[in-house]
Amino acid sequence: MSNSEFIQLFEDRKVRTIWDTDQEKWFVSIVDVIAVLTDSIDPTAYWRKLKQRLKAEGNETVTNCHGLKMKAADGKLRLSDVADTEQLFRLIQSIPSPKAEPFKLWFAQLARERLDEMQDPELSIDRALEQYLKLGYSENWINQRLKSIEIRKELTDEWKSRGLQEGIQFATLTDIITKAWSGKNTKEYKVFKGLKKENLRDNMTNTELILNMLAEASTKDISQATDPKTFEDSKKVAKQGGNVAKVALKELESKTGKKVVSSLNARNVLGIDEPKKGS
Repeated sequence: MSNSEFIQLFEDRKVRTIWDTDQEKWFVSIVDVIAVLTDSIDPTAYWRKLKQRLKAEGNETVTNCHGLKMKAADGKLRLSDVADTEQLFRLIQSIPSPKAEPFKLWFAQLARERLDEMQDPELSIDRALEQYLKLGYSENWINQRLKSIEIRKELTDEWKSRGLQEGIQFATLTDIITKAWSGKNTKEYKVFKGLKKENLRDNMTNTELILNMLAEASTKDISQATDPKTFEDSKKVAKQGGNVAKVALKELESKTGKKVVSSLNARNVLGIDEPKKGS
């Protein structure tokens, strides 16, 4: 299964979801849905009892539900029962709640928007633009951020074409690039900015974003030019790409007398609230 995990919000309540690109469908954490619909103080226990009752009744929906690893409140991946759209709607019928119909409408809209974005990727860009504007980012910064997404995608596509794996290999290469130009790996950079689970790029200044884009674009171009055959070869390319941006950083700092890598983050500049624990 090729999938990506997302956090969705229904009436300010967190719902963990996974989009399966192979099946083109959402899978949703059943416990999160129960928490939304019932306001139970122990949605896990609620689901356990409901599952037992439905199994006793011979309900096939419960039998067909399966588990996927999803990020828990403590940040660790833990197995969680999930349901696809059809299974979820059937389960909701067994949970007495005035929120059932609004939730079904919300989830149906969510699935439809995702399918629309797959047909027209520009829609996802438009939604990202709208969200950044709501948060208070400047249009100039947003343009840089959206461009950085495009450049990152080109780089990861290049890595995939080399047979490299998402996850640890992508993270390792990203760390090498970031360390080469900024002097910090991703974790160190986030600590320096006072970040926890927030996206590092969403907390970069315009200049930091530009240099990060230069590093990633250079890595992609060097990779295409040198044709690395192994992961070790790609690690060397990643460092070379990062070094291109490092040269620009040093030149800029020599002209301005100011450090480029900044401790500023979105909370400092825009007053964006820090994510709540577990979000």
